Amino acid sequence: MIELIPAIDIIEGRCVRLTQGDYAQKKEYGDPFELALQFEDHGIKRLHLVDLDGAREQRVVNYRILEKIASQTSLVIDAGGGLRSDEDLRIVFESGASMVTGGSIAVKDRVLFLSWLSQYGPERIILGADFRNTKIAISGWHEATALDLNTYIADYRDEGIKKVICTDIDKDGMLEGPSLETYKTLKVQDSELHLVASGGISRMRDIELLDEAGIDGVIIGKAIYEGKIPLNALESYILNNN
Repeated sequence: MIELIPAIDIIEGRCVRLTQGDYAQKKEYGDPFELALQFEDHGIKRLHLVDLDGAREQRVVNYRILEKIASQTSLVIDAGGGLRSDEDLRIVFESGASMVTGGSIAVKDRVLFLSWLSQYGPERIILGADFRNTKIAISGWHEATALDLNTYIADYRDEGIKKVICTDIDKDGMLEGPSLETYKTLKVQDSELHLVASGGISRMRDIELLDEAGIDGVIIGKAIYEGKIPLNALESYILNNN
């Protein structure tokens, strides 16, 4: 069964959602810890936690919230946002993250990112592959690159990466459905890739289609917070597919 992974994005201690990464299009949804407790109560096992303050400041900022969620729930957390140094990584892991997701750092400092992969292993280091029109974008999605999505992932697979979170920026926060064909293509090209789809999830059918396509995980954000996908529906899906 596909792994259901709610997202909590944090700005100034609050859970927020942006639209296509635009900080000017921010909507608040409450206390991250309270939301994490709700997810756990409905059978969720994983959490994708993004430090948006950290992403903007290029250093880890909201690690105390990570620490609170990790110490007071059983959620398995992958954390991202602001990871730019060995010290950032140490803070995040010591605060309770089981895994980290590196996006911009994997483009801007390949040597450092590969050193993390070597030190912590491919079960704990996830490649963040965020794209717009098949090209990788970084720095909070504001900086375009010439890197082709498929080639970029294949290159890091050759270096030992096993897990990838892949986000279609144009879909993010739009509630218009995921880039199903893109994810299908990635899995056809590399069936052993642990692929987590992100962006555009709007209804349970989107999750079902990704599951049927063999996608390993799905990140769900705005659809939960806007009531498009009730937590009870996710709980039922987990119970019915285990």
